[in-house]
Amino acid sequence: MLLELPASAHATLEWSWERWQPFYAALEAAPITDPAAWLAAWSQVADLLTETYTRLLVATTRDTTDSVADSRFRAFLADVYPRAMAADQALKRKFLDAGVEPEGFAVPLRNLRAEAELFREANLPLLTEEQRLGNEHNRIIGAQTIEWAGRELTIPQTEPLLEDPDRATREEVWRRAAARQLADREAINRIWRQLLALRRQLAANADLPDYRAYAWRLRQRFDYAPDDCLRFHEAIEAVAVPAARRVYARRAARLGLARLRPWDTHARAPHEAPLRPFRDGADLAERGEAVLMRVDPELGSYFATLRREEFLDLDNRKGKAPGGYCAYFPVVQRPFIFMNAVGLPGDVRTLLHEAGHAFHDFEMAHLPYHRQREAPIEFAEVASMAMELLAAPYLRRSDGGYYEPSEYARARIEHLEGILTFWPYMAVVDGFQHWAYTNPETADDPAACDAAWDRLWARFMDGVDWSGLDAERMTGWHRKQHIYRYPFYYVEYGLAQLGAVQVWRNAMRDQAGAVAAYRRALALGGAAPLPDLFHAAGARFAFDTTVLREAVELIEGVIDTLERAEG
Repeated sequence: MLLELPASAHATLEWSWERWQPFYAALEAAPITDPAAWLAAWSQVADLLTETYTRLLVATTRDTTDSVADSRFRAFLADVYPRAMAADQALKRKFLDAGVEPEGFAVPLRNLRAEAELFREANLPLLTEEQRLGNEHNRIIGAQTIEWAGRELTIPQTEPLLEDPDRATREEVWRRAAARQLADREAINRIWRQLLALRRQLAANADLPDYRAYAWRLRQRFDYAPDDCLRFHEAIEAVAVPAARRVYARRAARLGLARLRPWDTHARAPHEAPLRPFRDGADLAERGEAVLMRVDPELGSYFATLRREEFLDLDNRKGKAPGGYCAYFPVVQRPFIFMNAVGLPGDVRTLLHEAGHAFHDFEMAHLPYHRQREAPIEFAEVASMAMELLAAPYLRRSDGGYYEPSEYARARIEHLEGILTFWPYMAVVDGFQHWAYTNPETADDPAACDAAWDRLWARFMDGVDWSGLDAERMTGWHRKQHIYRYPFYYVEYGLAQLGAVQVWRNAMRDQAGAVAAYRRALALGGAAPLPDLFHAAGARFAFDTTVLREAVELIEGVIDTLERAEG
């Protein structure tokens, strides 16, 4: 069966529930005599709803001060979203009760069963409110600015100044930004309390003991348990924390410092010119296309399509939501890349990262059913993080990329060092959420949250001296948007980074073969279990010290080689 749906989601942005309801009613009334046809029709509706939701959400992030975009998104959340979720639940039940299993649908069927079991109608308004509070956190962060040299700068726009060889300049910029962030301390604490209470209620309504148990089911983590995450934290403490400490020690030595302070972590020595790999977002995209064409012509053509059709929003500006993401519009089959570029090497990595997500969307597009195109996040992040590494050989300007020969080694070293320092930080963010959601009554007190974050920081983040900066250090959890918008979505980055390093290891032996395996794995979408997706990409899904140690030793070995080449 096929439904008469609009060709573009633009037509649906102002639709009330009355316009959506007939599509769900038609599916509810139709017998599942031809499962493939019924699933195809359900996918039509799901794709249209997803694109409508995504376009409305994207508009609120491109300009957090746009009251029209905000009101349209709120109206959708209030009127359409909860009713669509309830109607979709009825369709899940109908499909599950039919007892059919189309080809290639075993994993999506497992996920549908889990979603149907977790669904509670009482949670629909809570999920809507959770979205609203997440947007409010974005609005607060996006409005933060400081005055510097007669200019108003967003917090991301201060980052290039933190590379300045003059330490006094770096410290003053850092302290002004930190003071501005602390000015919103009470407002963010208020949002946190509301979110914590709301998430406790979500779990209680679903008859689960705490929000962690709820999040595990919500995120469909069938292949690992909370204890595996804690084991991963222990591996990071044993292997990655010492490696990160060595990174910080090398940076301090380059700067002639006994120990780094927070404003020193990205500083340049007086003899080092800052790396400025591109002029603006247009230049970033043009060079990115050239690099990605070298990785693989088909992948490069995907990115060229996004440039040509204007599915990129790359430059930072006041009022723009923080961070970066890749959204997907399934009706037009186009990804959309959003980020906050300010001219730094980290922006190059972000573009490549989000391009990896976009390539995942392109490679999955052939799968006929909406639910087959929902890849697990742990592997979706392999798609993005591996692309940062697969593109690394082509970042020189001679290849159309970003760096002169004298800059290339330093840019590569900074990327690899960032991987080593990221794992400990990931453990802090993930560990904080394990603590908060299994101790919700204590976590209702922001001071207790500050203390819990501080304990984790002391455990994992050795190498930078934060003495005299207690408030700034303890409130780090305020500045990690995943805690507010995407709870328990962070360990995926650590696990995926481990998978991505394994893909990179394979590429060092056979770049073309590694890219081919990577693409085959992306094309599986969500139709295979998580460990099988890692395996298809040439990696092992792991939490243990052995695999992490192999990755760390590889990274440190390459850093050593690059340092010799640089020096």
